Amino acid sequence: RPDDFRIGTFAEFVPVKETSLALKPKNLTMEEAASLPLVALTAWQALVEKAQLKRGQKIFIQAGSGGVGTFAIQLAKHLGATVATTTGTGNVAWVKSLGADVVIDYKKDEFEKVLSGYDVVLNSQDGKTLEKSLGVLQRGGKLISISGPPDPAFAEEIKAPWFVKQVLRALSFDTRRKAKHLNVDYSFLFMKASGSQLRQITPLIESGAIRPVVDKVFPFEATNEALAYVESGRAKGKVVIKVR
Repeated sequence: RPDDFRIGTFAEFVPVKETSLALKPKNLTMEEAASLPLVALTAWQALVEKAQLKRGQKIFIQAGSGGVGTFAIQLAKHLGATVATTTGTGNVAWVKSLGADVVIDYKKDEFEKVLSGYDVVLNSQDGKTLEKSLGVLQRGGKLISISGPPDPAFAEEIKAPWFVKQVLRALSFDTRRKAKHLNVDYSFLFMKASGSQLRQITPLIESGAIRPVVDKVFPFEATNEALAYVESGRAKGKVVIKVR
């Protein structure tokens, strides 16, 4: 997966730092391997680094049939956590097969009325969902968002200019205030490229503890069709573009 600020195109060749690379797991096709780094690193950095998820804890992972969701559910189960997630009616049984213990059909139920006392929430949805998610955490719980708003810690991490730091502080002020009132921790995650973390993930893939979920593979000539399919929200897991 290219470095953080070098993304944004589909190409046959792209420069990548050696430290961002890892060997492909032996049991995967090239297409399966291509589907992994973004979602695998996002889940690893959220659950292992930030949340420090432990056996016996409870985690709510939103959008369980999405790219990050499918990987995060499997990783959380490997770490020994109890997993709750949301998905549509047609995907309930399938998401359970990935390891989810509690699956909420968002078309029928509101997760904030079903879940409570959770240790960690991985938020990937909009601000309204984020606010509801704060309420399912127990005191001292952690909400990690990959969809914003960015927080001051992120501004420090990227060494943002002073005025950008103030903007990010303002964007996340309301969320951080509500989190503090509930005595829970809020943090924003912007995934970083890491070859060393990919190498830690590789044994989980090769042992079968976690399997990639690829919905469709499109040829390079059908890139626009692939993007339209992703934007439709119907994809289960990842969509891959095969350059050649």
